[in-house]
Amino acid sequence: MTDQLSAKDWLDQGLKALAARGFTALKAEPLAKALGVSRGSFYWHFADVDAFHAAILKHWREVAAERIIANVEAASGSEDPVALLLRQAFGGGLALEKAVRTWAAHDPAARNAVQAIDRRRLSYVESLLRASGLSPGIARARAQLLYWAFVGFALSDHPLPRARQAAVLAELLRIATP
Repeated sequence: MTDQLSAKDWLDQGLKALAARGFTALKAEPLAKALGVSRGSFYWHFADVDAFHAAILKHWREVAAERIIANVEAASGSEDPVALLLRQAFGGGLALEKAVRTWAAHDPAARNAVQAIDRRRLSYVESLLRASGLSPGIARARAQLLYWAFVGFALSDHPLPRARQAAVLAELLRIATP
């Protein structure tokens, strides 16, 4: 790889390192080594490790919430948006989800980022459920239940075989939607 890395290249590598090795891997030297460049490239894009951490959390929000929401919105009309959202949320990025939540237990900035993304995701799920015909109170309660199921699954050390996961998601959908 060349020394002409973008900030996004560093952020993408940071998310990979975070998912694989946890938040303690988010340092300039090991990331530079993984990218095959000098630490100077890191400091060209980020003032310090704290600035990188803030950028990582922002990038995580984009990857773990905003892109998924955009995908669901882009597919609106072709299939049930709640079903699509459940498949996307439960289908990938769970190591990263777990790593960020572990980081949040140790770092106030990460905790704030997790709380903000939780609010964003909950609000979005609630809006989908309201659009499906549920009253605001019922939509809010069911959104919370779906979200707790997601967080519990993400933090679990017991992945489900694909067929069992599909059955669980179908049951969650049946329970949550009218």
